Amino acid sequence: MSEFKLPTEEVTLPSKGLLYPEGSELAKGVVEIKYMTAKEEDILTNQNYIRQGIVIDKLLQSMVLTPINYDDLLISDKDALMIAARILGYGENYEFNYMGEPTSVNLTELKDKSFDETLITPGSNEFTFTLPHSENVVTFKLLTHGDEKKIDKELEGLKKISGKNIPEMSTRLKYIITSINGDRDQKSIREFIDGYFLAKDSRSLREYINKVTPGIDLKFTFVSESGDVQEDVTIPIGVNFFWPES
Repeated sequence: MSEFKLPTEEVTLPSKGLLYPEGSELAKGVVEIKYMTAKEEDILTNQNYIRQGIVIDKLLQSMVLTPINYDDLLISDKDALMIAARILGYGENYEFNYMGEPTSVNLTELKDKSFDETLITPGSNEFTFTLPHSENVVTFKLLTHGDEKKIDKELEGLKKISGKNIPEMSTRLKYIITSINGDRDQKSIREFIDGYFLAKDSRSLREYINKVTPGIDLKFTFVSESGDVQEDVTIPIGVNFFWPES
């Protein structure tokens, strides 16, 4: 049987691997992925995957060659793999409409967000923050793909019970926060978030989380046909990101 060579690339993770435990392949800070093939295009057109909302995850799992636990991936690192997969599959130029005008972005020019590495304990995905108004001390983690799956499952269950009023923000915080004043009991954490978490403290915590979260800067400068300039516009990841013909 003939052996065929398949080109691959190494993707540097925005986290640099700093938040993964020692010994994890992800702690190396790079992940090898292959170029997209006909197999991956079949995944992208799989209607069952599309209906379930898992098509991109199935695509990335097929392209990643490094032996990792996909559920352990930080969301920000998964986003980096998604951008790389798009480049390897359909090229660096991403065309879309913004404000009714066609525009494009070179995806290879996107840069990693700056984040304060001094706030990270290498090998540990946990941070400490004192809530400025109540002065409670919380520890928290950055969400992984596995966490997102659990959150989605819980939100789906809550939707069946309560209809449209889904407490998405507070539900996410119940997975982000890992302790309150040293108490790691999940029941205590949930009771605190539901009944004692001040809105001002919640906002401060979210701002701090954004400060320590690595990721890709998805902002670009939009110049309209009339010459108007808008800076720090977020690139819309639409249906044509992986389906350019859509």
